[in-house]
Amino acid sequence: VPLMADANAGYAPGDVDHLAGLDDLGLLMLEQPLEAGDLLRHADLQHRLDTPLCLDESLTSPERVEDMLRLDAGRIVNLKPGRVGGFGPSLRIHDLCRDRGVPLWCGGMLESGVGRGHNVALASLPGFVLPGDLSASRRYWDEDVVAPEWEVDAESRVTVPSDRPGIGVEVRRDRVEALTARREALTSG
Repeated sequence: VPLMADANAGYAPGDVDHLAGLDDLGLLMLEQPLEAGDLLRHADLQHRLDTPLCLDESLTSPERVEDMLRLDAGRIVNLKPGRVGGFGPSLRIHDLCRDRGVPLWCGGMLESGVGRGHNVALASLPGFVLPGDLSASRRYWDEDVVAPEWEVDAESRVTVPSDRPGIGVEVRRDRVEALTARREALTSG
């Protein structure tokens, strides 16, 4: 079973020898071992490791992904649409990685069923070749704001609802209304 480790920026450049020892584990990837945004030190580390680095918090735009690739600061991308500015930038990152043969996976950031629908659609694109972080609605919410709620099957897969338009779920306006704590109307002029 392929295993990965997410370091969540828990290491410093002085931990290189320790991190190099992780090569013996045959990990699929080591995610974000160093401080977010520190592409140069990630590049130095990647040159010392056989294990591919996967960057996450460091990747905030298509330009940052391109910098990562130019520097060889990582060899796998965890793409989070909410972190990179939405679907336009996400599609540019997808195309860049697909064209360069860089594996992608889609990470989540505690989205409701609406955001999850967009992530599922994105993760269905051909450049996403690694399992994503796409969980069931029930993992985070007693009751989601979409119908049907997102489910994960016995093999930990989420079905792409290609038989319905849009993101494949309907927003439950009654649920949104019940959760609304404050409302403000903005008008122009």
